[in-house]
Amino acid sequence: MENKKTYEKVIMVGVEKQNEEDAFRYSFDELEQLVENAGGKVVARLSQKREKVDYKTYIGKGKISELKSLAEELEADTIVFNEELSPSHVRNIQELVETKVIDRIQVILDIFALRAQSKEGRLQVQLAQLSYILPRLAGQGENMSRLGAGIGTRGPGETKLETDRRHIQKQMTDIKRELSKVSAHRERSRIQRRDSNVFQIGLIGYTNAGKSTLLNQLTQAETYEKDQLFATLDPLTRKCELPSGMQVTLTDTVGFIQDLPTQLIEAFKSTLEESRDVDMLLHVVDASAENIKGHEETVMELLEELGMDQIPMLTVYNKKDLLTEKTRPTLYPNVLISARDEEDVEILREAIEKEMKKLMVHYQLSIPNDRGDWLVELRQHTLLERQLYDEESQAYAVEGYAKKGSTLVQE
Repeated sequence: MENKKTYEKVIMVGVEKQNEEDAFRYSFDELEQLVENAGGKVVARLSQKREKVDYKTYIGKGKISELKSLAEELEADTIVFNEELSPSHVRNIQELVETKVIDRIQVILDIFALRAQSKEGRLQVQLAQLSYILPRLAGQGENMSRLGAGIGTRGPGETKLETDRRHIQKQMTDIKRELSKVSAHRERSRIQRRDSNVFQIGLIGYTNAGKSTLLNQLTQAETYEKDQLFATLDPLTRKCELPSGMQVTLTDTVGFIQDLPTQLIEAFKSTLEESRDVDMLLHVVDASAENIKGHEETVMELLEELGMDQIPMLTVYNKKDLLTEKTRPTLYPNVLISARDEEDVEILREAIEKEMKKLMVHYQLSIPNDRGDWLVELRQHTLLERQLYDEESQAYAVEGYAKKGSTLVQE
């Protein structure tokens, strides 16, 4: 019985610019990971050294001929370019090559389409895909029919690419209207949480840094975790108990990546907004990553773009167990752990408390013995450090640290 092929055969194409050998190699390797995550199999990698991409066909005409022959010889289904292609690039390349042509952005959008679980997540991906398709409708010719299926076109954002511009614009308007309703509900929930006495922590980091694993270890949340890009798309908030007994919330977010499509930054702003009002960020970094510096820079730049760079942050260098040499941290304060080591996770809990204390206000209170409910609240929502019962006054003398503005410590 003949095995049915379950993957697309993909040829990757990239331009290595002057003095960017390492960055290009890493980016090209990452593209292969992206392709595999989207269900493709890379059968060839074609690159060209140039000062800049060719304004007509991205790579030179000689390389285009080589690409055409290679695609025919390997019976490739898809050609993926490592950078965003302009509409004219696609049109010109498609006139010369008879294989489906997409770019890195479309592969990322495709993975998001495959992974989105919630209604909001699916709507956001669909909006991002339509935003990408819209300027590329005119003059696409043959590529329209080739883009009818497979990597770059699947999921909730799939649409007939022959559909006229007005219909797509109407779809986008409808999605935005639907998203604004969901966003308003999310905003109300966020304001309630912000105004509560609960200390909130957001998990951020480059994709595949180990955020979901860490969330599971700290909260027993049992969220989806796998060694793949963009394993988490929809925000998830769970309770986490610290060594003192204080309970905080932890919110996981979508992973950041180099060259994150502009459409996705816009479409996923509301997802990332779950972490906009947090009291502290845990920035998870894969300490074993080859391009660790690039990962850190990408996250810091995106935080600035999202207006979240002023939020206090503890950097968690993760995957200590995979290190072959001593890591040199560049972000402070930080802690080095393996999210799969229980002792390390306890070290992290203590480090979180230490950093939280710097952001909180010290309090001393006398709690009457008939106010056990108040005492329970203080244990759960503040860092309670001292509790003594005074027989004479029949009250508890308590001392600790509370979130700024907490109503629990206002006598």
